[in-house]
Amino acid sequence: MTRVSLGVLCGIVFGVLSVASMLPLAFPDKRAALAGAFFSRFAIGVAIGSSVAPGRTGWLIGLGMGFLISLPDAIITKAYAPILIIGAVGGTVIGAIVQRFGR
Repeated sequence: MTRVSLGVLCGIVFGVLSVASMLPLAFPDKRAALAGAFFSRFAIGVAIGSSVAPGRTGWLIGLGMGFLISLPDAIITKAYAPILIIGAVGGTVIGAIVQRFGR
């Protein structure tokens, strides 16, 4: 599987897991909150899949991308720790997967 398609697949999985973890929570506009969370996490996968190249450290690129893409959501919601930690960990995992299994 190519790096980009693997990044897209990982982004979809990451987005679905993030949305599933948010379902029990209450939001003023739940549909918008869930859509925003999904697409933010999906963007992490796509960006990492497009950025990791042979010879680069995939997990490190993933960590940076996961943190940076999650930062605007954390600033808007003022829920820094959960959003940044989940984004950074998810990005690190996706970066390692793309580096290891992508071609």
